Amino acid sequence: MPIYRLKIKLLSDTTFGRGDGVAGLIDQEVEHDPFGFPYLRGRTLKGLLSEEGDNLIAMLTNHRPSWERVACDLFGTLGSTIGTTGAVHVGDACLPEDLRQAVAFQIKDETLTKTEVLDSLTTIRRQTSIDPHSGTPDEGSLRSFRVVLRDLCFTSDLIFEKMPSDEMLSLIAVGSLALRRLGSGRNRGRGHVQCTLHDVNGDDITHRYANYFGQEIKEKVA
Repeated sequence: MPIYRLKIKLLSDTTFGRGDGVAGLIDQEVEHDPFGFPYLRGRTLKGLLSEEGDNLIAMLTNHRPSWERVACDLFGTLGSTIGTTGAVHVGDACLPEDLRQAVAFQIKDETLTKTEVLDSLTTIRRQTSIDPHSGTPDEGSLRSFRVVLRDLCFTSDLIFEKMPSDEMLSLIAVGSLALRRLGSGRNRGRGHVQCTLHDVNGDDITHRYANYFGQEIKEKVA
């Protein structure tokens, strides 16, 4: 069962929103595990990669149907059955496993607490709406949200039942390069990321397969 990996480096503070807040503290909390480590759900990440791939395929003027079939084989289709599920399973994007295990041990040993772990990896930001006429904050518009600190790196396992085709890997590679923003507030300056695809040996293969995607199109057009 080959396992590739998608590495995500946060270039700006990011909110992996979970849709709720903490009463009396913040309006929007980040998704985090029982030990306080923030993470991005694999289902969400798979949807983002699929969306970026669809956007790139939509720009093709020739051979679009063949790449649409690759996308369906890779990510599956809506209402998929056992026979039509995608070839890839996308795991949650998490911080390094050895770090999480070491901290989990300290939490169980009561050396650290979940709150201390979460606070060390995140911070709370606040924003408000400004009245365009008076230039003053709108009453009741103050909102607070937790963000994951920039420069942290997350890794998601891309698990295949069998070796993926070059076309599948190339679609993931270009989708990874196209994925520049994620999480809540990505249209407001948050969630700027850099994604790279790595093979079973840990080597960065992003540009190799992105170039394959471009070369494949050039050859078919020619």
